Amino acid sequence: MLAARTLVMLLILAGGTGTALADASMDRVLKELEPEERAHQVCNLRGIDAVRKGSHLKGVDRVTTTLQKPALFKNNVVVAKSAAVRAKNRWYFLDFTCAVSGDQMKATSFDYKLGGEIPENKWEDYGLWK
Repeated sequence: MLAARTLVMLLILAGGTGTALADASMDRVLKELEPEERAHQVCNLRGIDAVRKGSHLKGVDRVTTTLQKPALFKNNVVVAKSAAVRAKNRWYFLDFTCAVSGDQMKATSFDYKLGGEIPENKWEDYGLWK
């Protein structure tokens, strides 16, 4: 759990700059995670980028893999049928399938379906935040 929090902090500090230092730090933190958690994290990162580029949503900054049921990880593929993406402090339903490399350090593909906005009065039920 501590490593996952560190990863989140690194992402915030890196701010998408793509610097070699930020990339090296992120890789170091990812390597400390268990393979399944590492796969979830790299898919979350890939999801942020994919939804930013492939949807009408602006300000995408978070993806979470689990709302009501856990995402499944098998054969280096994460399948999330109950995920969410945050854009400009609003949450939206998201389903995705994400393949990762054998070491779970890189997402190799990310296919998604964006759903409707999640009402704010349901955020607490789903464990979402502002």
